[in-house]
Amino acid sequence: MQRDQSKLGLGINPVVSAGATIFRQLKKSRKSSLAGSSTGGAVLLFFLIVLLLGAFISARWINDSDIRSITATATETQILIVTPTTTLQQAPPPQPLPPKPKPKQKPKPKPKPLIIPFSCPTGNQNLTDICPSTPLPPPLSDDASLPPSPSCPGYFRWIHEDLRPWKSTGITQEMVERARRTANFRLVILDGRAYVEYYRPSFQTRDVFTLWGILQLLRRYPGRIPDLELMFDTVDWPVILARDYRCRNASAPPPLFRYCANDLTLDIVFPDWSFWGWPEINIKPWEALQRELKEGNERVRWMDREPYAYWKGNPVVAPTRQDLLKCNVSEAYDWNARLYAQDWFKETTGGFKESDLASQCIHRYKIYIEGTTWSVSEKYILACDSLTLLVNPRFYDFFTRGLMPVQHYWPVQSDNKCRSIKFAVDWGNSHKQKAHAIGKEASSFIQEKLKMEYVYDYMFHLLSEYAKLLRYKPTRPPNAVELCSEYMACPAEGLEKKFMMDSMVKSPHDSAPCTLPPPFSPVELKISARRKTNAIKQVEFWEQRAWESQKSRPMQ
Repeated sequence: MQRDQSKLGLGINPVVSAGATIFRQLKKSRKSSLAGSSTGGAVLLFFLIVLLLGAFISARWINDSDIRSITATATETQILIVTPTTTLQQAPPPQPLPPKPKPKQKPKPKPKPLIIPFSCPTGNQNLTDICPSTPLPPPLSDDASLPPSPSCPGYFRWIHEDLRPWKSTGITQEMVERARRTANFRLVILDGRAYVEYYRPSFQTRDVFTLWGILQLLRRYPGRIPDLELMFDTVDWPVILARDYRCRNASAPPPLFRYCANDLTLDIVFPDWSFWGWPEINIKPWEALQRELKEGNERVRWMDREPYAYWKGNPVVAPTRQDLLKCNVSEAYDWNARLYAQDWFKETTGGFKESDLASQCIHRYKIYIEGTTWSVSEKYILACDSLTLLVNPRFYDFFTRGLMPVQHYWPVQSDNKCRSIKFAVDWGNSHKQKAHAIGKEASSFIQEKLKMEYVYDYMFHLLSEYAKLLRYKPTRPPNAVELCSEYMACPAEGLEKKFMMDSMVKSPHDSAPCTLPPPFSPVELKISARRKTNAIKQVEFWEQRAWESQKSRPMQ
């Protein structure tokens, strides 16, 4: 079979081959036969002629194309003869062509921020007329159309605790009126406009810059601050004693805003005036000063700083500060402290050359100690990367309840200041990495969680939550004057005017305030208090053990 197929492949005529074979067989038969008749020979000759003629005609029918077709068919037959284990594979279907890439769309340009107009009166225009004629900025869009906001820092949760005394009763107008007894001013906000009624003067410009800050809040979040009425006391000491309102039949306490409180009082804490500047002692608005403090941190590496505890302030305001000065270095003792009394009268007349806060980050350790109550200096000291030696405080402001001992500061005993300071410095110089880490944690807290935007957001949430508790609709007091930025900044002079212009909000904020976190649970409050107490006791134990091991040796 294979041989015949190969011949077919060579193009040999099969009919001619068959005729030749028959002819040879007949010839052989003739030779082997001894006799044959003439008739048989004629028949044989005729048969051969017919056979040759048929072969000739067949050759005409089978042309070259037919032979090629037969050859191709045979070849295909060979290809299709496969072993039983062979699997016939079909060619994959043709893949569709990938779609043409769409041309990239150019991002839409951000709309230019709305600039809130500001202009001082000219000609015969009076300041009392400028606020009513000043249009309010358009309100912000709904929260749904604004970018999502991050959660507020943890210390915002204390807003719920500060307002808890009125959670079940709400706040009535009678309660607000009872807070007038010590208030410096009454503030009313109606439809985004501020009205103030003054009762007694404040120390320096505390009330001025507190009200200025509230006006900037209204510019930052136009149309978002609800109508409200409150009393504000700018004096340091909190006065709403919790013990007076614990009896079963006691009335609800009067809601009174101020800058600090303590565990025995119910005053509502609010950001202090210095965030917008303190012109009397040349303390700049916080946004600018915060940047300067960050730059001051980078001038001297922590390891290269003076290995002592530094403090500079006014010791006259409180006995505890006068007691601190006893820890200064002397010929007899070195308590590892370098303490300086600040003469503000000299600084004022000398151009504040020795009171630049950003240039005071040159010691590894800095001491914070309260004055009459809390002190605005705490945020400046914590921002310095130095390990803050914090003399156990009695008061808190709106953000310091978010600080933890040994995480953000080193606790110092108020009744054993010198010994505590010496141990803290000795410990820090023996554990430099840990001491630096605590200082860095505090400065990061100040730089990241006490940004000016969070100060405004704290004010926003505190006032909004307070307004929800009001059980009456506030109205403009008869003796109140309307406040606006022009009314306050235009007649101001010197540093007061400069700080106002530097801290003025120029445009509404383009996103919603941060999201207020939920209240503390009772368990969380207990855990936080226990953690703080245990950390302080641990440091006191270390200190006592170190002191007992060294008290037999003379001081160097």
